[in-house]
Amino acid sequence: MLFKNREQIINNGQTDELKKIRKETLDILTSASNTVDPYNAVKTKIKDNQFFLDADIIDISNFKNIYLVGFGKASIGMANAILDSIEIKKGVVITNDADSKIKNNFITTIHGSHPIPNKNSMIGAEKILELVKECKEEDLLIVLISGGGSSLFCKPRVGLEDLQLTTNLLLRSGANINEINTIRKHLSFVKGGQLAKAAKCTTISLIISDIVGDPLEFIASGPTYPDSTTYDGAKKIFEKYELWDKTPISIKETIQNGIKGDIPETAKNDDPVFKNVYNYIIANNKIACKAAENKAKELGYQTMILTTSLDGEAKEVSKFLVDRALNYTSDAKKIVFISGGETTVNIRGHGKGGRNQEMVLSSVEKLAGKNIVFASFATDGIDGDSDSAGAIADTFSLNRAIDNNLKPEIFLDENNSYDFFKKLDDIFLTGPTGTNVMDLQLIIKI
Repeated sequence: MLFKNREQIINNGQTDELKKIRKETLDILTSASNTVDPYNAVKTKIKDNQFFLDADIIDISNFKNIYLVGFGKASIGMANAILDSIEIKKGVVITNDADSKIKNNFITTIHGSHPIPNKNSMIGAEKILELVKECKEEDLLIVLISGGGSSLFCKPRVGLEDLQLTTNLLLRSGANINEINTIRKHLSFVKGGQLAKAAKCTTISLIISDIVGDPLEFIASGPTYPDSTTYDGAKKIFEKYELWDKTPISIKETIQNGIKGDIPETAKNDDPVFKNVYNYIIANNKIACKAAENKAKELGYQTMILTTSLDGEAKEVSKFLVDRALNYTSDAKKIVFISGGETTVNIRGHGKGGRNQEMVLSSVEKLAGKNIVFASFATDGIDGDSDSAGAIADTFSLNRAIDNNLKPEIFLDENNSYDFFKKLDDIFLTGPTGTNVMDLQLIIKI
């Protein structure tokens, strides 16, 4: 069962109809999550010792030895699918799930940290580089990449503490993931195509996308893809968010030395190494949204996918979504509006939560008295700095909040969405799901 507190969420509906809608909301989200399961996403691409990737068929038997490396929230499931299908000589996998481990004597499992890297993230990166050095020209390196990989696969040009401080500043600044990963790439020895440069063999990367638009150079900071960004661009991002003067000296020196050319740039498109590197998206937000739509139709809903590339400030985006639903006219008895993507939160307060909970919190007052249910769900099971995967609200949420002496605007000002919904028992509790294709929003109008 995906939602550990499923019955509580359902029973918080104040009418039989709302209980049913809440149940169906969870069913739709579960179906979407199952569809982008990392094991299935990889397993369906392999048959008879061949990869079937987009229009390409790759015969694995053409290679002498097969090596495997993986990093990201989906790395365990992805690796298990490979191991059930292909004979691997040796491998290293880095995950953020401390309870998961590959049960194979030839595979080393490292438990790193996300979204802030830790020492294990660095140890894992070193082990991966050691393995890559063993690969010969006649070998194949399979790289499994998923969301969280930027933090979990970490070999920095600066000290770990300075990198951790800088990452925290960026995450709290409101910078989007492409901007954050631009900086990460230029503080790293392995991101921005540099892992591909370390490999002397054919490399195939299977990628589960956690970024709007599936930009290969930014997913997990693009370790096997050419990088179009520069040190100068990284500095401008620091300046854009007024972080340059708050950044540790080692970070500023690295960026400045890169701009001067004293440190080599990340790997670029004209590097000949990329002639033997192949990158494939095997799961993304669009697939999850389509699965949500199919399940909703099965349950009798009229459906509308609004977008699979949602971005912007979470609390503002949610108002747009709710207004879109409120102003839509239809003869259907019930309709679900589906969206996906990844918003941002510019943190001003000292509370706890994440972009999904903040989206729902900012809509609570607009939902009052309306026949609408709004849910936002982080497909990785982790929303911001909380143990929640998101939240749900409906027409009675404001009244329930008032009854509990909770004022939505105060919690919103403090970026304290987690405590608000925890007190209403309307947070989503799943634990790490083992995948990550950004977020899903459902607005059900009845």
